[in-house]
Parts: sequence; structure tokens; C-alpha cells
Amino acid sequence: QVQLVESGGGSVQAGGSLRLSCAASGNIHSRHCMGWFRQAPGKEREGVVVIEGDGRTTYADFVKGRFTISQDNAKNTLYLQMNSLKPEDPAMYYCAAGPVCSGFYIIGIYWGQGTQVTVSS
Repeated sequence: QVQLVESGGGSVQAGGSLRLSCAASGNIHSRHCMGWFRQAPGKEREGVVVIEGDGRTTYADFVKGRFTISQDNAKNTLYLQMNSLKPEDPAMYYCAAGPVCSGFYIIGIYWGQGTQVTVSS
């Protein structure tokens, strides 16, 4: 069992930045894939970025150059640094993890409860 708890969401102005955190616990290992997904009201959940155990990443085109994923193994925490936020970025952002992945497809996926991001113009 894996538990994921997101934090760091909030409201920022367009062009601003936020840093999301995902604290992982339970039966999670370094080879797990971890990532961030988001879902806006009335829209499908979409992948933002996934990082594999070897550090390989898959970023969605709409966040390339603006968002960066990172990990702190000592704290067992995943981060998403979000810069240059746009009006289309508001959504519930979810942390996810699983033992195997290919791009945004994560097998045996676990989800956090999400953290809300709002952008004002």
C-alpha cells in the first residue's frame, strides 16, 4: 500500500509560481514511477509529468519549459515547481505513483487526494 499526500496548492496571479509537494509513504521504492496529473472541472484528467526511478521524465507539451519535477529521497517527497502559470493551468493537481510506467501510463497506480491550484489574471 502506498499513501500520497499533496500540499502547496493555492491561488496565484498569472505569471506567478507555486511549488507542489507530495509526501509518499508505505510500500514505495526507488524504482516506482511517480508523477503529477491534473483535472479541471468538466475535463478529463491529464498527465503533467512522470518521473521514473532512473530519473527519466515525460512532460506534457503544455508545461514544458515551465514546470519541473524533482525528488528528495531523504524526505521521500516529490515536488512540482510550477513557473509562469497561465489562466489555463487551474485544476486539481494529483500526485500519483506505481511500480511500472510507460510515459503517462502507470501500472498499479496510486493517487493522492489532490491539491487545488487557482490562477488569477
